Amino acid sequence: MRAIGIILAGGNNHRMGDLSKKRAISAMPIAGSYRSIDFALSNMTNSHIQKVGVFTQYNARSLNEHLSSSKWWDFGRKQGGLFVFTPTVTSDNNSWYRGTADAIYQNLSFLKESHEPYVVIASGDCVYKMDYNKVLEYHIAKKADITVVCKDMEAGESIERYGTVKMNADFRIEDFEEKPIVAKTNTISCGIYVIRRRQLIELIEKCAEENLYDFVKDILIRYKNLKRIFGYKMTDYWKNIATIEDYYATNMDFLDPHVRNYFFREYPDIYSKVDDLPPAKYNVGAKLKNCLISSGSIINGTVEDSVIFKKVFVGNNCTIKNSVILNDVYIGDNTYIENCIIESHDTIRANSYLKGEDGIKVVVEQNDRFVI
Repeated sequence: MRAIGIILAGGNNHRMGDLSKKRAISAMPIAGSYRSIDFALSNMTNSHIQKVGVFTQYNARSLNEHLSSSKWWDFGRKQGGLFVFTPTVTSDNNSWYRGTADAIYQNLSFLKESHEPYVVIASGDCVYKMDYNKVLEYHIAKKADITVVCKDMEAGESIERYGTVKMNADFRIEDFEEKPIVAKTNTISCGIYVIRRRQLIELIEKCAEENLYDFVKDILIRYKNLKRIFGYKMTDYWKNIATIEDYYATNMDFLDPHVRNYFFREYPDIYSKVDDLPPAKYNVGAKLKNCLISSGSIINGTVEDSVIFKKVFVGNNCTIKNSVILNDVYIGDNTYIENCIIESHDTIRANSYLKGEDGIKVVVEQNDRFVI
């Protein structure tokens, strides 16, 4: 493909509560065996983008470990590759990324030293499949300066935390509002952009000269009447996991066989770092109904309508309903869990009762694994 890729994966989000205290949002576990960033990376490699830069910052340790080898997404090439950029103190700069535009500016050499004519920019906290080639073809056909991937949200769905766009009959964006209190349209930006590489360099350098740091506010909104900015509408599955409720709902979506088949049985594939773990084990007496159970887990109790991630132990006489259990959790005997997200590496003591009464309950325990 005639483009390089940039994945923005460095932001902090307080709406994820305790779930984002020890990991970046882009490193959040999804669908039992994946991370959020796997979907953007897989879309890049499936679109034959051979050179991808990932910009990390907040709580990047887990994400950096996940990205330690590029082979999982087939970026281990002599031409191109996977590059991970973190904020670096230099003689000219000693600041963290102050925004998405500033993150690109601090790594502008990545763009200047590349030769591909276009850049695909994506967020690392969205779950979707997309062929970026189709967006690029649309971008060229429209003679656009910038193309923004958009999606029509269902009526009644909360969209105040997204950027909303208004397009004319030719799909040119006439208005762009970032996180409006009262939205004028139900069409949102998916955080995916296509732009010519030289033009991106020019716009980013101009932002830096004027001490402007945000790609949406200081480029898309500021230049909406000066540049030809078009919207490309996607109609397939797309979810952003920027809140606890959306994260829970996205994982629960994978209990739907249509969603699972779309992501994991239809071409192209979604790739992730593979752990060498044994298959899940179901001991005598285990009862399961509509569950997603990942490798390395051992199930003794009852699990219904839940997503169980890797290396989870469920004790005897336990009942788990409508919950998401993250990696490496030990659940003691006679425990009841409903409407919960259990943080990874937790130890839930025997005879515990955990239930989200007024929504989803996030459980973070600091118990000793060996005192149950």
